[in-house]
Amino acid sequence: MGKRWLLQPSLAALSFICRSKSAIFDPDRNLALNKILRLVIYDQFAAGTNAVEVARKSRELKKMGFQGIILGYAKEFVLEDPAGGDQAKQEQGYTAAEYEVIQKWKKGTLETLRMIGAGDFLAIKLTGAGPVAINAMSAKKTMPEAVAEAMREICEETMRQGSRIWIDAEQQALQQGLDEWVLELMREYNREGEPLIYNTIQAYLKGAQANAYRHLKLAAEEGWTVAIKLVRGAYIENEVRSLIHDTKAETDRSYDSIVDMLICQNWPRGEKDIPFPSVALFLATHNTESAKKALAIYRERTAAGLPVAKLECGQIQGMADELSCLLLENYENFTRSQEGGSGRAPGVFKCLSWGSVSECMGYLYRRAVENRGAVERTEHMLTALKKELRRRVLG
Repeated sequence: MGKRWLLQPSLAALSFICRSKSAIFDPDRNLALNKILRLVIYDQFAAGTNAVEVARKSRELKKMGFQGIILGYAKEFVLEDPAGGDQAKQEQGYTAAEYEVIQKWKKGTLETLRMIGAGDFLAIKLTGAGPVAINAMSAKKTMPEAVAEAMREICEETMRQGSRIWIDAEQQALQQGLDEWVLELMREYNREGEPLIYNTIQAYLKGAQANAYRHLKLAAEEGWTVAIKLVRGAYIENEVRSLIHDTKAETDRSYDSIVDMLICQNWPRGEKDIPFPSVALFLATHNTESAKKALAIYRERTAAGLPVAKLECGQIQGMADELSCLLLENYENFTRSQEGGSGRAPGVFKCLSWGSVSECMGYLYRRAVENRGAVERTEHMLTALKKELRRRVLG
């Protein structure tokens, strides 16, 4: 991954496999391709193809010290035409088969839920509910009753299990409608201080800070806990470019400013008369500098006895593992320093997908593109691994 001359053609090959309709390039039908991809990619980044494999991976990570996992079913829907939903379908109604997609999605989501434990996160892609959800989301309509009923069942089951839910981001053609749906879920389920529902905000969008502010203001006015998973961005190849910051530096500033606003509980527009709402922030980043800045702010405010957001951090399994280890070390040091105190160490999680090799390829390709900068900075990891291998063999 640290070699650009290898990375670029590798990403191109992955993109081709993800888009191909040919059985020859379908990893679930081509056994030789399946074997190659499992050895080179899948086993490094994915949780497994079934509950037994996922449970084994979860135990391994928690034994290493991680506080939990985030698990999602890898199959994704990417909107190729960002112009909007199928208006004709909305007007004419949907078939029984299209409503059956919602039930299959619910069943798969509940199956994923049973693979995690208390304190873990269930990652949900609402576009997985199919055209009924996608078209309503695109048209910015309220959540269709069939989808809402499925989500209520998922939320109730997750609450009983003691797990949590984060709603994954979508492209901007869908995200505005999705935000309204998630805000409704937060109003209903984020009432007890320990939030059940987390929404995703993508910092590479020019409107990200305004969106975070809107979440905070609604939560403050209505009396619920706002919970945000903050990422840099996931759909840069499928998004309207004008919506995205022009440079990486601008995206970094956007990310860090939202972190500062949430952790420090600062209203960006000076609403001193409005009490800051209860906030939970999940820092989903592979950027070491952003993580260090956030942790430094959190430690300073905790040491000073100032209010802070509930903070947790996480990275994708197999990516930025050195940052995950740094965060684990911080967790242990912070916990020791707070013995008898009121501070809470920021928990550290690993994000995994499960599914067949074919299903995981699309997910992993999009994560590699999303985190291309972090991927290209991995050559130092290779150097460290070689040094450690020599030490073990010769030492």
